[in-house]
Amino acid sequence: MKKTPVLRVMVLTLLFYLPVLAQDTDVCMQDLSIFAEFAKVKNYKSAFQPWMKVRTSCPSINAAVYSYGERILKDLIKNGTPEEVASAKEDIIKLYGEWIEYFPKRRNKSIIGDVISKKAQALLDFKIGTLKEVYNTFDMAYQKDPTSFTNPKLLYNYFKTYFDLYKAGDQEVTMESLFEQYEEVSEKFDIESTALAKKLDIILKKEESGTALSTKETRNKRVYNINSNAIGTYLRNLDAIIVKEATCENLIPLYQKNFDANKGDVIWLKRAASRMDSKECSDDPLFVTLVEALHALDPSADSAYYLGLLNDKRGNSKEALKYYEESIILEEDNYKKAKILMKISNKFEIAGRKASARNYANKALGYQPSLGRAYLLIARLYAESANQCGDSQFNKRAVYWLAEKTARKAGKVDASLKKIVTQTINSYGGRAPSKTDIFTEGNEGTTISFNCWIKRSIVVPSL
Repeated sequence: MKKTPVLRVMVLTLLFYLPVLAQDTDVCMQDLSIFAEFAKVKNYKSAFQPWMKVRTSCPSINAAVYSYGERILKDLIKNGTPEEVASAKEDIIKLYGEWIEYFPKRRNKSIIGDVISKKAQALLDFKIGTLKEVYNTFDMAYQKDPTSFTNPKLLYNYFKTYFDLYKAGDQEVTMESLFEQYEEVSEKFDIESTALAKKLDIILKKEESGTALSTKETRNKRVYNINSNAIGTYLRNLDAIIVKEATCENLIPLYQKNFDANKGDVIWLKRAASRMDSKECSDDPLFVTLVEALHALDPSADSAYYLGLLNDKRGNSKEALKYYEESIILEEDNYKKAKILMKISNKFEIAGRKASARNYANKALGYQPSLGRAYLLIARLYAESANQCGDSQFNKRAVYWLAEKTARKAGKVDASLKKIVTQTINSYGGRAPSKTDIFTEGNEGTTISFNCWIKRSIVVPSL
């Protein structure tokens, strides 16, 4: 009987509260609309007050509170008074935490890794906290949600902060853990690069078929190229900061010391063999030990490729080719096939076997049309053959037109190579016959065939 008055009070309170709650929500929706309209036209100063009202009163009403809030605070950091800047720097860190609390997903997919990595970058940019705290925040993003942690700059800084801790003498960061971290992050770059390549290749194949792209496809192609360029830039930066540490002098004794403890670990063996191969340490007996252990434990495309490499170094060309082909057959993923084929192509280029190098580069393009590096390799092979392919001085130099034409294809399919493609075509174009040479020869519009290994032809340009 005593519960009745209490229940009556609760009902009356609820009846009173619901209209108030509805009023608050209506006000928040109005302010949400106001600040969103200001933010859309980049009038962030006018957006600030209504945005702050919504953020304070209705933090879970809409994800725009955080996506636009980030822009509003960044603008304040850029254009505010010293006091406003200092306050906004602290507040944006707080905002990222609120974002995760209220909207950890977008379109039913987690964005935790993306948001926490932004928080880490803000800590780094604004010099808030220690380097260790910045790294730990990046690491939290990667460990909790690597799928949405995709920003190339932030991935680079994830490793860079770890590298800086190593250089500062942090006892918890060993050379071995540094290499492991490098492999982890570079593999993540590879995953993101492949994902972009798959999207871009669909568009490239449509273009090659002669079908016009839709407005959306044209826009997507531009976005994919921009993102691909960013990945290529930051991956090169990543390689640049590790290059002085990842030498044969450091790698060999490190892997020798840790081999017994890791000889049953497929991932460790693959990474160790890959690193020694990329750093040209494969002449050391340890490389043989790593490859044999890897192949015995997990016969795969990787181990078969390395066995091919070993036989190549021993002069067993036929046996090497057998393992190379086995490697391609064992690999099921087309984009990984393309990477293996490019590795083989590079080895043949180094060995001076130009026709084989071009053959494998073309095979790689068959699996990944956006693999611009394959076109650059073929262009390089042509340019290196100028003196051997032509029955006159003019025709020898005409090879550079073919090299230039091939290099241009690299730029069309891979925006990340734009700088090197520009340098390459300028170099080859400068070595090709000039307009004066064409006028003197009187061969404008004629076809020149190269009967050496190239087995291709080029039409002399019009004056």
